[in-house]
Amino acid sequence: MPSPDAPISGVKSDPQGPGHPPPDPSLTARFAPSPTGYLHMGHAYSALVAWNAARHAGGRFCLRVEDIETRRCRTEFETGIYDDLRWLGVTWQGPVVRQSERAIAYADALEKLAGLGVVYPCFCTSEAVRAEIADAYSAPHGARASPYPGTCRQLARTEQNRRIRSGKAHALRLDVKKASVMTGPLTWRDRVAGTVKADPESIGDVVLARADVPTGYHLAVTLDDDFQGVNLVCRGDDLFPFTHIHRLLQALLDLRTPEYYHHPVITDASGQRLSKRSRAVTIRALRATGKSARAIRQMVGFE
Repeated sequence: MPSPDAPISGVKSDPQGPGHPPPDPSLTARFAPSPTGYLHMGHAYSALVAWNAARHAGGRFCLRVEDIETRRCRTEFETGIYDDLRWLGVTWQGPVVRQSERAIAYADALEKLAGLGVVYPCFCTSEAVRAEIADAYSAPHGARASPYPGTCRQLARTEQNRRIRSGKAHALRLDVKKASVMTGPLTWRDRVAGTVKADPESIGDVVLARADVPTGYHLAVTLDDDFQGVNLVCRGDDLFPFTHIHRLLQALLDLRTPEYYHHPVITDASGQRLSKRSRAVTIRALRATGKSARAIRQMVGFE
């Protein structure tokens, strides 16, 4: 476990991104952690970026718990999220949205995508699919593997149906090339990168759902941001590539397109990204050493 006093880097204290946008009471930002561990300094930074963006705009900040991977989520971690955020001084408006309570919304979206003909069953090993979904939720995305090669996309409909009838486990993938032809060229705006041309084929045919999980990260985050009225998505720049896919899903599902602020991901002194996987020091551990909320905020560039 790294020392609680270990320095961090990559902090950028400007909560609004370049340009210092004027006040906007309609702005809604969010923080959306997964209750698979206690919050660490990287979480504190991301939460404060979004919270301060909303506060400076005179807008709204909301909270979402991404607990769709129920096997890895624990009640004590969810309770810890609320406790640590309140201790840091981060407050939110409206009820907390929990993904585990939105299965109907995800099913309806999948049905619509299937009706458009842009979803196909994937019979690749459950281990490979599970690893891909886990990667979307928690991996250092700058080191992503190559896009899915489309192994199951070419299966004839009769063969797909035969395998499904036989009970063979499968996931549902998005046919990105077909979907992109359907929507035509797309763009989104990022406060750092400016106007970005969507290139979802660079990410490939992502998993939208599997038998034991009603949705994957990409579908859930896109639907949930629209559901909560989020019009400024503040998140780490390691997630920037996935926005290509999210923009495509927004177009297919007739959802609003928010503005994005992909902020730098903070690291430890060695340059390693702070994450649960790297056993980053938790806020809870820092609190136990006597660190104040103000000291934590200062460590990540606020106040």
